[in-house]
Amino acid sequence: MAVVKPFICIRPAKENAAKVASLPYDVYNRKEACAAVAGNPVSFLNIDRAETQFSDDVDTYADCVYEKARELLDTQIAEGVYVTDAGDHYYLYELTMDGRSQTGIVACSSIDDYVNGVVKKHENTREDKELDRIRHVDTVNAQTGPIILAYRQNETLKAIVAEEKAKPVLYDFVSDDGIRHRVWKIDDPAQTAAIEAAFAAIPATYIADGHHRAASAVKVGLKRRAENPGYTGEEPFNYFLSVLFPDEELMILPYNRVVKDLNGMSREQFFEAVKGKFELEEIGKEPYAPAEKGTFGMYLDNTWYALKVLPQYRSADPVKGLDVSILQDQLLGPVLGIGDPRTDKRIDFIGGIRGLKELERRVREDMEIAFSMYPTSIEELLAVADAGLLMPPKSTWFEPKLRSGLFIHKLS
Repeated sequence: MAVVKPFICIRPAKENAAKVASLPYDVYNRKEACAAVAGNPVSFLNIDRAETQFSDDVDTYADCVYEKARELLDTQIAEGVYVTDAGDHYYLYELTMDGRSQTGIVACSSIDDYVNGVVKKHENTREDKELDRIRHVDTVNAQTGPIILAYRQNETLKAIVAEEKAKPVLYDFVSDDGIRHRVWKIDDPAQTAAIEAAFAAIPATYIADGHHRAASAVKVGLKRRAENPGYTGEEPFNYFLSVLFPDEELMILPYNRVVKDLNGMSREQFFEAVKGKFELEEIGKEPYAPAEKGTFGMYLDNTWYALKVLPQYRSADPVKGLDVSILQDQLLGPVLGIGDPRTDKRIDFIGGIRGLKELERRVREDMEIAFSMYPTSIEELLAVADAGLLMPPKSTWFEPKLRSGLFIHKLS
């Protein structure tokens, strides 16, 4: 059963929330991060990507970068950019994009639940990406980038969330990308106890987005345990910052594919190979987004096509039945020669937030063919995690992105 606790939160003073809130650290390269923090010294990205405080000749992963992150956070707390709430609280975080809202419970999840599989994963992590965040969390002595966890819809939690959202908000602002962010603090001890009890009756939570942040946070917690052999299990480092959403509120966008060439085939040879596994229909110039599972858009030679996988190539297996698996196993691999999409330089992946015109642009500029995907469903994600399996790379693109800096969990 899930251990999900309230916590002592460090958060921006109300007047600073909109300026502090920043997109996750990993959506920017170094140049983009430097541009994003220009003119906004309290943007949390200054702390999340502290190399922005140095000239380009300083290595992104130098010790001084992590020390700078800690210095900036400590200084800004001392200067009143942030406040520290008294006592343990849960918070609600609502994001509204294009008229659609989702509301998560901000809390701390147990690292033991992660280790023991109560917090379920669907992705492998890369050690090099983990190491950066391990050093950041450990040096700053705080978790600052929340992990999106999903839980299966729960009527008790749904009712509590609705009641609390009727109360006055803590923050209410619209970010530059048009997303509205609203936050509530739960002050009622009875509601706090009810939330903790409701999660204690839930058998599992699921990492939706933030596998590397979660793995890094857990490894820092285990490191602190090794350094403090007399730990009780109640210390803050035994928990990691998370925002828990009911499964039906999360939105997954497609993760589209573009490929460099036709693997030495002519257009006619390629079409013949495709027709062995898919129904092929020419659509024309209008960008095509598939409307159901098992269908794909394909853009080649300034023309869009619709593909529909033949019934014998579908699968009931939770991983092999995913559209990203079908495309890889039946077309990208055997026809276009993309062996390992994680490492093959001939393929690239484009988040659905960027739209189909981005696929056309890439084909005009540096690729030959593009595929638009039907989005993986949250039900498919949970089924993969429940089976103890892993999703193929680049299966899901979650929007909207949670902001960093609104909730900070100190480790000691």
